[in-house]
Amino acid sequence: MDTPTPSQVAERLARLRAAMRQRQIDALMIPSADPHLSEYLPERWQGREWASGFTGSVGTLIITPAFAGLWTDARYWTQAEQQLAETGIQLMKLTSGASVQYVDWLASNLESGQTLAVDGAVLGLAIARLLHTALGAKHVKLNTDLDLLAQVWQDRPALPAAPIDEHLPPHATHSRRDKLAALRDAMQQAGANHHLLSTLDDIAYLFNLRGADVNFNPVFLSHALITPAGATIYVADGKIPSALRAALATEGIDVAPYETAAAALGALPADATVLLDPRRVTYGTRLWLPATVQVIEAINPTTLAKSRKSEQDAIHVRATMDQDGAALCEFFTWLEQTLSDPDRAPLTEVDIDRQITAARARRPGFISPSFATIAGFGANGAIMHYRATEARHATIEGNGLLLIDSGGQYLGGTTDITRVVAVGRITEEHRRDFTLVLKGLIALSVARFPRGTRSPMLDAIARAPLWAEGLDYGHGTGHGVGYFLNVHEGPQSISQSAMPEPQTAMEPGMITSIEPGLYRTGRWGIRIENLVLNRPAGQTGFGEFLNFETLTMCPIDTRCIETALLRADELRWLNDYHATVRKRLAPLLSGAALAWLHTRTEAL
Repeated sequence: MDTPTPSQVAERLARLRAAMRQRQIDALMIPSADPHLSEYLPERWQGREWASGFTGSVGTLIITPAFAGLWTDARYWTQAEQQLAETGIQLMKLTSGASVQYVDWLASNLESGQTLAVDGAVLGLAIARLLHTALGAKHVKLNTDLDLLAQVWQDRPALPAAPIDEHLPPHATHSRRDKLAALRDAMQQAGANHHLLSTLDDIAYLFNLRGADVNFNPVFLSHALITPAGATIYVADGKIPSALRAALATEGIDVAPYETAAAALGALPADATVLLDPRRVTYGTRLWLPATVQVIEAINPTTLAKSRKSEQDAIHVRATMDQDGAALCEFFTWLEQTLSDPDRAPLTEVDIDRQITAARARRPGFISPSFATIAGFGANGAIMHYRATEARHATIEGNGLLLIDSGGQYLGGTTDITRVVAVGRITEEHRRDFTLVLKGLIALSVARFPRGTRSPMLDAIARAPLWAEGLDYGHGTGHGVGYFLNVHEGPQSISQSAMPEPQTAMEPGMITSIEPGLYRTGRWGIRIENLVLNRPAGQTGFGEFLNFETLTMCPIDTRCIETALLRADELRWLNDYHATVRKRLAPLLSGAALAWLHTRTEAL
């Protein structure tokens, strides 16, 4: 979908306001969501972007006759300020990614008797409940039956139609039968005889299926209903090949049209007891269930199961990390050769995206990028979720820091890595900032902690070296990562804005990012990111402990380090890491890339 110009945004807002007047709507809320609460949305549900021009993955747009505001968190403030300029939409800064301050704004600014409209099909159940409480106290009506975008978005994209494939052994290390058996055990323990799944990664994991309906995540639009004796996947006709459909049928798994899910759930018997996750289902989907059925609300058992990778999974992930690291070595070799060529054509941030994807595509098992590459040079690196486009990008020339955050989807795992490299001459201030971020990465990478520690509690470990200097960063330190699934996966989150709830407990097998950063607006940005695996670290009289195995294999640019700021143990960690990177990647490289690897992994 093309990003609209400010004049196009103004025209679309005018059309939405006209539709609001026609339907007697006083405020319209457009969340960043689809009927499955996906992070990355099929184009059909990118209504917030269509109406506002803001391309960040998180944001809530609210429109009234005299006001339009977009709420988003600190990761996107700089980007939003640029993209919302001259659109008539005001940036409303959220203090954290988990904040719902727009609910408070609505309660404060809407008057008794007025109506807020939001499409219930894409409204999270948890947010709907907050809205009902806040607006009910003001006697403001909540209308969830209208999709005003359908009225004004004339060329709205259709549903995606990409085919579905099976994730096969050896990379699929557990069968559907085993996963369904484990899920049914969890259902029985919860007292449920039906389980509704709407989150796409849960469904893809459970049935060992993969698709391409959502950019970067190998998932497909569907709902699923599981019972003690069978299961039904509700998915568009024709997406599952006949042979695969037959194989599913032999395992007691039916396939039904996507649009029949509502009727099927509405026809559940009165004695049904349905397990659903209130944070992973929309308000509209919840309304499909008859009032007569009993509902048990709890986290999806598959969310916990898929977060805990098996040792067989870990073996494939390590091999994937080696291939990904080798691809990056080839890319960085090309980058340095290109930058050193005085006769070259200008190199841009867009070229970085193309070349890094091409390098990964040459590696076995590669399927696609795992998110849109962030390549920000100089001041653009300070925009946390910056994305260069053909229309708007920087040329990489002169002196400064180049931040590259990228990842790949492979049959044997999902990767996510950030590296910052020196271009030309860099300053002592550059090196100081870089080294403080590196100290944060090392501090958390070497941490040992009790099994079951709530993941948000680990966030401060990575921030401590920056806090000591009066510095900080406006995003979380780490997120869970899927196994050839979503690059952002729960339930664990190493973030100061996440609640330390029981399901965030750190368990063996979880893969999480560690990515501290430092951003100086208008100057540069630094983020260093590795993925790590939770592993057992011994039993003491105080219980079982865990530590991290670093999975990501790629050199950290030592030209950016002020070694005087590193303690002896921190320097030892860096040298040991680079020795491991060299040992594992050297067999996969040759020629100039192998020489580059040896140079960039020299001990300090």
